[in-house]
Amino acid sequence: MPSDREMSTSFGREASAYERGRPDYPAAAVAWLTAPAQGAGPRLRVADVGAGTGKLTRILAAGGADVVAVDPDADMLTALAAAVPGVPALVGTAEHLPLADDDDCDAIVLGQAWHWVDPVAASREAGRVLRPGGVLGLIWNIRDESVPWVARLTGIMHGSNAEKMLAAGDPPVAEPFRALETRNWSWSRPMTREDLFAMVRSRSYVITADAAERARIERGVADLCDEIGAAGDATVAMPYVTRAYRAVLPGPAI
Repeated sequence: MPSDREMSTSFGREASAYERGRPDYPAAAVAWLTAPAQGAGPRLRVADVGAGTGKLTRILAAGGADVVAVDPDADMLTALAAAVPGVPALVGTAEHLPLADDDDCDAIVLGQAWHWVDPVAASREAGRVLRPGGVLGLIWNIRDESVPWVARLTGIMHGSNAEKMLAAGDPPVAEPFRALETRNWSWSRPMTREDLFAMVRSRSYVITADAAERARIERGVADLCDEIGAAGDATVAMPYVTRAYRAVLPGPAI
């Protein structure tokens, strides 16, 4: 079984599948994520950590923020540069941010990424970089497995670290952050057969699986697509729940 480190840095091998298969984030959820930091300056300064191909970066930039993208995988940052040109892209991790000390950022956000980090070290590093009153924002798009065929899909392709963590409760954060606020958004995304296969192929378990396991997964997904009518250009509605969490960095004690 591959280690978490191997899995967390595997996505660049399937960057094009990630870009096609993974959904964007609802703009309302991203706005909520950074709302406590608004008003600090004319433009919000945000570090998107674990930025991948820029799924969250592009929503932040479209909303008027100055964004710097950070990811441990240079191949993912190459895909991000093509998708979101002009955004600075730096190799780094949540535990070791390539950013200056406090007052550098109004918000640090992680999309589909906090489950890969050491929450104590990453919380401490976010506290180093954020200004007082800045926001740590965590967000995930999770498939809604209350729909039977979606639950079957997860069974075929294996549950993710994120899904396991969130099933156990809120994501862990540490000092200097305190309680998390949270909100959910329910929505759906039309997906073709090829979109569904791209989503499956973009998952770390599948990327790092051996050839026999990948073949089993692909056969199972093909059979399921046939059953639900995902053929050719036909689309099916993939239901999602976006879960967002935020914590504000306290100011210095007086």
